Amino acid sequence: MSASVLYDAPGPKAVVRNRIYAVVGSLAIAALIVVSILRLADKGHLAPEMWDIFNYAGIRQNIADAVLATLKAFGLAAVGSLVLGVLLAVGRLSDHKPVRWVATTFIELFRSLPLLITIYAIWVGFLTDYSMWALAAGLSVYNGCVQAEVLRAGINSVPKGQSEAAYALGMSKTQVMTTVLMPQAVRSMLPTIISQLVVTLKDTSLGFIILYPELLQTARLIASNTQVNGQYPYVSTIVVIGTIYIAMCLLLSALATWIEKRGRRAKTGIKVAPGVQTATIPTVGAVPGVDAGGAGGAGPADGGAGGTGVTGN
Repeated sequence: MSASVLYDAPGPKAVVRNRIYAVVGSLAIAALIVVSILRLADKGHLAPEMWDIFNYAGIRQNIADAVLATLKAFGLAAVGSLVLGVLLAVGRLSDHKPVRWVATTFIELFRSLPLLITIYAIWVGFLTDYSMWALAAGLSVYNGCVQAEVLRAGINSVPKGQSEAAYALGMSKTQVMTTVLMPQAVRSMLPTIISQLVVTLKDTSLGFIILYPELLQTARLIASNTQVNGQYPYVSTIVVIGTIYIAMCLLLSALATWIEKRGRRAKTGIKVAPGVQTATIPTVGAVPGVDAGGAGGAGPADGGAGGTGVTGN
């Protein structure tokens, strides 16, 4: 059994103990799930009538409209956060101190504020009649600050020799940033960027605080306005809406994986030059006694000194 660099390989007793812990923990989790299901069933939350409400055309249309509203806010926030993130990252790496101070202050300020407060403040102060734009603006500001730090880390991870070589070729700082540093930073930090976009998609649920009709707000309205058997279908609504959120996040993650794999492919279209063949020295037939291996090689057994292969007579 080979030892790992990070930890020592467990011995026979530790392996048995870990297996026991795994079995006991799995049984405890399974028991907790069973108890929860039984309690929900006793209270009637798992009755077929609670799930049958999603066969109504009106409720389906409300959910479809909520999904579309969620994707609209997410699309605006995704574009806004990426654009703002690039601007803030460039500003924080600027050689001009006022620009760098402004970008740093903006990033630290809105990263410290809770996102819910930012969204609510923008809605109350500027966009009271436009809840979608208020939600998108709040998400863009907060996630743009996070994306700026991600891009800054990616730019700093690029070897210094590349920027120095670009400056030696006479490129300006703008050209170095846009053609050398930024593309490599985006490519290296793409998984983190996409992960933050997934967070942005989930954070659209905060739109309920400004009455934007996204998925969570629609779920709350469905569960509180629909009564089945004297009860409100909160459990079934949460399960259905939560499944929709999970599906959208998984699709976005799959798209990110596809983009990352596609970006790693070499599609330059430049053909690789064939290998250079070693030139052979032709045999010298005019001088008797010269070996075909060429000058400097070992001649025949009866050759003279220096390896020329010329006979002594």
